[in-house]
Amino acid sequence: MKRKRQDLIMRIITDSEIETQIELMEALKREGVKSTQATLSRDIKELMLVKRLGDSGKYRYTISGKANYVNHEEKLKKIFKESVISCEVANSLIVIKTLPGLANAASAAIDAVNFEGVYGTVAGDDTLFVALHDKEEAIKLCKHIKEYF
Repeated sequence: MKRKRQDLIMRIITDSEIETQIELMEALKREGVKSTQATLSRDIKELMLVKRLGDSGKYRYTISGKANYVNHEEKLKKIFKESVISCEVANSLIVIKTLPGLANAASAAIDAVNFEGVYGTVAGDDTLFVALHDKEEAIKLCKHIKEYF
């Protein structure tokens, strides 16, 4: 939920001139995401957002030059495109084969995206196991992962 909210915050401040946290909270609410001021304040700090003078003469939230915000979904796509060979379902597990030495990177990327239903990942050199609640969730996630490579 946190990553999705932060992804949405980044989209909102990129597309709109948001001057205050209240405006940002209202924009999130219009997108169906409820947030408290304290949570929003932490998100702004984590995303390293700053206020800069916008084209309209008003201050607005923007991405700091120091920001290290990462769109984890995009990073996952890149890693999978360059390293994953196959993805198969084994009951409530997904077995992902990668090029040698790249299973840990793929595992870390899956953990960062925080897919629903994933209990955890275990990686070796070229094989990665993803534990899910049941076979249906495993099939669904494996199909989604195959879209990346």
